[in-house]
Amino acid sequence: MTARSNPAHITVLGDGGRTVHTSLGEVTNDALVIATGGRFIKRLPGIEHAITPCEGITAAERIRDRLREMQGGTIAVGFAGNPNEPTAVRGGPMFEFLFGIDEQLRREGRRERFEIVFFNPSTEPGNRLGPKAVKHLLGEMARRGIRTHLGYKLKRFDTDKVVTEGGEFAADLILFMPGMTGNAWFDTTGLPRSPGGLLQADAQCRIPGTERVYVVGDSGSFPGPDWMPKQAHMADLQAAAAAENLLADLQGKPSSATFKVELICIVDAVDHGTLIWRTPERNWLLPSTRLFHWAKRGFEWNYLRQYR
Repeated sequence: MTARSNPAHITVLGDGGRTVHTSLGEVTNDALVIATGGRFIKRLPGIEHAITPCEGITAAERIRDRLREMQGGTIAVGFAGNPNEPTAVRGGPMFEFLFGIDEQLRREGRRERFEIVFFNPSTEPGNRLGPKAVKHLLGEMARRGIRTHLGYKLKRFDTDKVVTEGGEFAADLILFMPGMTGNAWFDTTGLPRSPGGLLQADAQCRIPGTERVYVVGDSGSFPGPDWMPKQAHMADLQAAAAAENLLADLQGKPSSATFKVELICIVDAVDHGTLIWRTPERNWLLPSTRLFHWAKRGFEWNYLRQYR
């Protein structure tokens, strides 16, 4: 097996996955794990007028700078999904941006100069978090004076507005998380795909019809409940199963490890957070407290410590 640390772009898979063709040359392997993340669906007209927060530090800095420059106006925050893949959506971070911006503006004494609007094609945004979570999130929006525009398919973004099939509203800043699909280079692989364009996976994180080719995280479409999250915690659980099966396969041993389906997140709002936990057996929501904010910061510190 060969390994390289230089960043490169994947172009093609060859030899049933044993050769990875990249922009820096070929990499051969005895086993392959694909964990390259998903790709946001950016087909909505005018999508260039919106900022997608999870695209990286640059996007976050753009949001920071725009908020500093604005003296008032309307801030629109929303997300949408992949119509062919219900699980290929990442809405949780948008609730954090929504409540976090509201809280920050209050701290700065500027909240009354802004209108904040949350928009979503569903009438129950965040329903994968569970019914209690949807009720809580909508209640928190009402408590904070955040207006909602729900249940209408998006048509387009303009420089100064959001347009849906149910009407339009002014927006001086648009934060929007599109649904996800597979990476463009997947099209060159011949690997089996899900209806939403992700790589098809079985319960052991293998890609059917291949030998020692695995997928974890946002790149894959996995068997399980329709609320299975696209989040780092879920990817960690899938990665552990894939690693165990990969090593067993290389050693010629039985390999049947599966992953636990679990959604756990703390929706943080600057100095307090709400804990949401969902498994096939239970769905808990613990109201917002400062304890959960500090618990999230502690988890982040401990999680990153292993990579420092």
